[in-house]
Amino acid sequence: MKKAIALILSLVMCVSLFTACGKQGSTDDQGTGTTAKTLVVGTQNFDGKFSPFFYTNSYENDVMNMVFDALLLTDREGSVVLKGADGEVRPYNGTDYTYTGVANCDIVENEDGTVDYNITMKQGIKFSDGEEMTIDDVIFSYYVLLDPTYDGVSTLYSIPIKGLEAYRTGMESRMNLILAAGPDGYTATDYFTEDQYNTFWAAFNAAGVKFAQEILDYVVDSEGYAAATDSVAAQAGNWGFELAEDATVEDFWAAIVEARGYDLSDEGINAETAGTSISALLEAEIGDSFSDYTLGVQTGESAPNVSGIVKTGDYSMTVTLTEVSATAIYQIPVTICPVHYYGEMDKYDYDNNKFGFDKGDLSHVKSVTSAPIGSGPFTFKSYANGAVTLEKNPGYWKGEPKIDTVIWREMLDVDKIPGVVSGTIDITDPSYSAKAAEQIKSANSNGEISGDVIQTDLVANLGYGYVGFNANRVKVGTGNGGDEASKDLRKAIATVIAVYRDVAVDSYYGEFANVINYPISDTSWAAPRVTDEGYKIAFSVDVDGNDIYTDGMSAEDKYAAAKQAALGYFEAAGYTVTDGKITAAPADARMDAEVMVGGSGTGDHPTFMALTLASEALKEIGFNLIVSDMSNFAEMTNAINAGTADMFAMAWQATPDPDMFQIYHSKGGSNEKSYWIKDAELDDLIMQARQSTDQTYRKTLYKECLDIVADWAVEIPVYQRQNCIILSSQRVNLDTVTPDITTYWNWYNDLELLEVK
Repeated sequence: MKKAIALILSLVMCVSLFTACGKQGSTDDQGTGTTAKTLVVGTQNFDGKFSPFFYTNSYENDVMNMVFDALLLTDREGSVVLKGADGEVRPYNGTDYTYTGVANCDIVENEDGTVDYNITMKQGIKFSDGEEMTIDDVIFSYYVLLDPTYDGVSTLYSIPIKGLEAYRTGMESRMNLILAAGPDGYTATDYFTEDQYNTFWAAFNAAGVKFAQEILDYVVDSEGYAAATDSVAAQAGNWGFELAEDATVEDFWAAIVEARGYDLSDEGINAETAGTSISALLEAEIGDSFSDYTLGVQTGESAPNVSGIVKTGDYSMTVTLTEVSATAIYQIPVTICPVHYYGEMDKYDYDNNKFGFDKGDLSHVKSVTSAPIGSGPFTFKSYANGAVTLEKNPGYWKGEPKIDTVIWREMLDVDKIPGVVSGTIDITDPSYSAKAAEQIKSANSNGEISGDVIQTDLVANLGYGYVGFNANRVKVGTGNGGDEASKDLRKAIATVIAVYRDVAVDSYYGEFANVINYPISDTSWAAPRVTDEGYKIAFSVDVDGNDIYTDGMSAEDKYAAAKQAALGYFEAAGYTVTDGKITAAPADARMDAEVMVGGSGTGDHPTFMALTLASEALKEIGFNLIVSDMSNFAEMTNAINAGTADMFAMAWQATPDPDMFQIYHSKGGSNEKSYWIKDAELDDLIMQARQSTDQTYRKTLYKECLDIVADWAVEIPVYQRQNCIILSSQRVNLDTVTPDITTYWNWYNDLELLEVK
């Protein structure tokens, strides 16, 4: 069983070595008689990289949000606030909120097609060490993220900044050059020595064997899909790899490399990780000399600076893009890191193209990864024994925090709710389900999810669940599945599945999830609302465009109406329908389709009930929908990636910007693996939306896009679930918690105002 463990996810462990604030919510500060206010947060585990440049999971990012300021902030709906320095008022849920930030940003679209982002900072903001923040700190932060050797989580380098390509061209890290050369034999070069080459490949293979063994151990110990006594081939088979019966761990590693190439990214080898990244294992294997491999090597001519990044004053700058990029506004607001700490001041001279470090050498920036300094409400004190300790920043520019200390404690998810009840933690985010809700209700004397022991805030998850179709497989004829007959075939199947969504989601999630009707997260500003013109229930019309359902219709009548509508679509697709049943398929079409669902072989999946009920209903009218409950998740993902899956139940993780290129554009990577949509009109609309910063206009375009996706019938939107934040009613002053918490505006966004009892 393979799990694609992204940078934002990690395994967890329980550590309980710090004393919480307890029911008193305060402690005596080392016998001085003063009262220290402490807040304890239950979280998952950290990787120890507390750097805005190089953090590796979302929990580290949560800590960073308390220690640093970003250039711009987002509001409760995920839209970027452009006048943070002035203070910008925006309404939400009937209340006007004032958002204050570090800078203002004016966006100017020029006649030549370029776009200027004119940034002006608030003056007088200081880092926690007392040094004033200036635009030089912002410029330094930009250049770290844009360096040719940068290998962190930011993708700032992907937006079309003027002169960026010329700056990044002509330099590559020594490691990437060695990877490009391959392991088949050293050829003399100026970029690396033979010894460096041989050392690297020996370490690469040694690290790779450990990487492969970790996967096998995970299959056996963590998931139980294989026994320790099973062969390597049997164990690897549970990860989606077919090996010879006498295969060794080395053979398994070779198979991973063959499948992924020498790509160390999350799209390459690291997509196979069972926990530890191949890069981390490689670094450990090479040891102290690893930095020699991360250094940039000049391979050709390159510009001395990024011409589109221009300092215009001590507190102002302009970033120029070569074209309109709707996604850029989410990339430009970098986290501001002090050049005097993360860089080297003798290497910063803007006028002479010196930006705080030697181009291609981020070693100093990386050397302070575990000890961050920022301008946020709290300062980083330590990470030890599974807990991060933060202390208040008395000089915080928004005002001194009311809490003295925040402790982020690693713990298992199962211990989060009991932790709040017992008083060992004050705030946490347990996985939410009907079972978790009952735990919370039982703790409160009122029997509700918010009461005298626990206060619960529910926010929509930034993502949604769906059932997908491969248009190139579920089709009529030999085309690409974009013809009307193929669309009608998929609409027939989708109509029957869609009618069972309500009962399935309610059964699995209860009140903690809702059915959605468009393939986009309900949290997005671009999501169609019920009140919008043209809003439709997904797959609720027949082949002639008439509504299938009427007000007051019983569930059984809806199921019957869905089957009848499906027969109409099947007939339009060329199937023979006689006496309410399909009797024959047209040429080059099937009487069946397989849908894969990751229910671990036990039906444990939100869509499983909908699919099984739909299968029974379709069988009644002559079509065989095969529901394959996959105990081996890797088998499903491999089939999707290979384009051999008919249908699949999955979930998309959304982003604040609803750009649809990756998922629905004909050249989008996810589309080419999942849906196989080839639609020129859809492609054009997606690109138009990318080339505008007007959200109202973009929402209109995206509604047209979603309607086209619905017409292709390649995705059935199913559910939007909720995430949960729980707080101790006994130890947190609930009146001081930030109001209207959302997916984009968390409890710690106004942390300086929060109080404990």
